[in-house]
Amino acid sequence: MKRTNLIAIACAVTAVAMVGAAFASVPLYRIFCQVTGFNGTVSRADLAPTEILDRTVLIRFDTNVRDLPMTFRSDQVSQRVRVGETGMAFFDVTNTSDQPIHATAAYNVVPERAGPYFQKLQCFCFDSQTIAAGETKKFSVQYFVAPEIATDPESLGVREITLSYTFYPTKGEQQAALPSATGAAG
Repeated sequence: MKRTNLIAIACAVTAVAMVGAAFASVPLYRIFCQVTGFNGTVSRADLAPTEILDRTVLIRFDTNVRDLPMTFRSDQVSQRVRVGETGMAFFDVTNTSDQPIHATAAYNVVPERAGPYFQKLQCFCFDSQTIAAGETKKFSVQYFVAPEIATDPESLGVREITLSYTFYPTKGEQQAALPSATGAAG
């Protein structure tokens, strides 16, 4: 009887741990990717670098919308910045429906090997945004390419980086049940 109770308790603890791991996996994966730059994930920085190199990188901006009645566009197609220099890009989001939209933007960079070096000082991503019916909002991102990219053998050939954003419905929020409008690459 005692052995049966131990097995039942072990099974219950294992089941609870597996459910907990399933819920924790997404935020833990996001933290892992942001810290390491894995899979083209951009890091968040608190301060801009003090060193600015003569080498430049072309930053391209790509905008996408998934399952939302909105348009999403970049004010600029690209920007050329010096490595270590702070850049600023602006984006417009318009709710084309007659209902408020709750949306969140996710991002990544290509090529993936540039992920650890493309860092954001300020960004609208991963925060749920509410856009009123017919409203247009302007968002910005402040970023830099870390000078360490110049000494990493894996990243020596990187001359162009594409920053890609996708707005998607925020989980748990009511969405307008209207056809979606997809933002074009900006």
